[in-house]
Amino acid sequence: MDDSAQPASVRPPLLPSAGLGAASAAAVASLTLLADRIAGLPFLPFDLFDWLARALPGSLITLGIDTIVAGVRLLNLGPTDSTAKLIEQAMAVGLFLGIGAVLGVALALLARARAESLATLGLLAGLVLLIGFYLIERALGFSTAGSSASTLFLLLLCLGWGGGLGWLLARIPADDPGEPAAGLTRRQFLRLSGGGLLTISIGSLGLAELLEGDPAVVELPGPGTDAGMGATSGPAASPPEDVLAARLTPVPDTRAELTANTDFYRIDINTRPVVVESDTWALKLEGLVQRPLELTLDELKQRTVQGQVVTMQCISNPIGGDLTSTSLWSGVRLKDLLEEAGLKSEAREIYIESADGFYESVPLTDALDERTLLVHTMNGEPLPEEHGFPLRIYIPNRYGMKQPKWITRMEVIAEEGPGYWVDRGWSAEAIPHTTSVIDTASAENLDVAANTLPIGGIAWAGARGISSVEVQVDDGPWQPAELRAPPLSPLSWVQWRFEWPFSPGRHVFRVRAYDGSGELQTIENSDARPDGATGVHSVAVRF
Repeated sequence: MDDSAQPASVRPPLLPSAGLGAASAAAVASLTLLADRIAGLPFLPFDLFDWLARALPGSLITLGIDTIVAGVRLLNLGPTDSTAKLIEQAMAVGLFLGIGAVLGVALALLARARAESLATLGLLAGLVLLIGFYLIERALGFSTAGSSASTLFLLLLCLGWGGGLGWLLARIPADDPGEPAAGLTRRQFLRLSGGGLLTISIGSLGLAELLEGDPAVVELPGPGTDAGMGATSGPAASPPEDVLAARLTPVPDTRAELTANTDFYRIDINTRPVVVESDTWALKLEGLVQRPLELTLDELKQRTVQGQVVTMQCISNPIGGDLTSTSLWSGVRLKDLLEEAGLKSEAREIYIESADGFYESVPLTDALDERTLLVHTMNGEPLPEEHGFPLRIYIPNRYGMKQPKWITRMEVIAEEGPGYWVDRGWSAEAIPHTTSVIDTASAENLDVAANTLPIGGIAWAGARGISSVEVQVDDGPWQPAELRAPPLSPLSWVQWRFEWPFSPGRHVFRVRAYDGSGELQTIENSDARPDGATGVHSVAVRF
């Protein structure tokens, strides 16, 4: 780059340097998003944030998650999972812009202390950025474009970013009302250069949006129906249609028995879903087995398929929270693959690795459970990317933190293995607590003739089932609710209904449930960390 116009004693002002640095970062971020859409190259803001989520201490990450979830609920910002992801993505972009601002200030300070030209300093800074982002991408496993293409892209991008920013900073006019060398005042220069970077950002974002396309619309099959691979079978099969049809009617606005794919909660360690190419993907099953296996997705789908309706809940779900969903999942029994591979006598656990770097260990008793599935189909459709395509696992009676998505490798081991969230201070067992929730207590459902108001919601106890639900109004006695039984599956939540003799005024409704063995849910309040939240859900309403 030509630095002939740069004065020997250039002293770029710090605030404008920070502004130009942030603007340059916005342009770089937009270009990387466009490159990601076109060629699957790294999108640096999200990759940096995802790497930090893996590298920072688990207590700090957990504190961040708790803070975001609490903020979303306190401010009623929307669904917890999608809103939290948007907040994480905004934080990732903000962090990247902050790096740009720091870069601008650092270059300005270095220019005051050293004799090298700003463009040269910028290239050196770009080299530092290159090393840092290369190590991040290598730790994350590089993008779908591959290591060579990603490295070349990073080389051009980082050197161009650093050198270009240095060149711009060297040309910030002096704060002089007279005519600067470039014929522009400082304000005019900053507007012009910032506007150019903004134009690059907007243009790249617009092209990226056009290339993204519209998401496919997936129709939800009805319970108990044959929807391709969506039919239920095995020990957790759904009851017959005539039995389901004879059940009581749920209260309007009670959450549906089956959650649509687009509404199923999503909690993982990534700012955006992992993209796995099914053409090159294969599941490896190795370790303490007689015959190691390597199976493609087509080979897995050709095996006997078992479908079952299951409820999944995040261990960080607060009492009454929405980080829980129910879906019709279909796949191959893990037990069948383990028997095909032949377990060695010293086998104790199955260590599972995912494409996003997540890992978990499954006790052999869970792995050999006939209800434990390697899932490739969700509500009769191929498993969506955001929920683990091409393969995830379902394990009965465990929170979602124990159930990896985007599975690539399974190793049979002889000892208790590690777990991503277990290593960060969460429960090693992650057995779900019995929970019950009030979904609706609305005057719109008032039966005027009977002067009763139906109250409705759901209850769930993992694989233990629900035997009864009780509702308390104000400080009155606990009264039994009706269950919409049988549920869709022994593994799914059950809807309940309570007919309350209506009375105007302010009332507090509480709900509690008993699991299949008749044990009452834990009524003492506790936070989600480390074993999952406990307590009684209550709703205050004025009629």
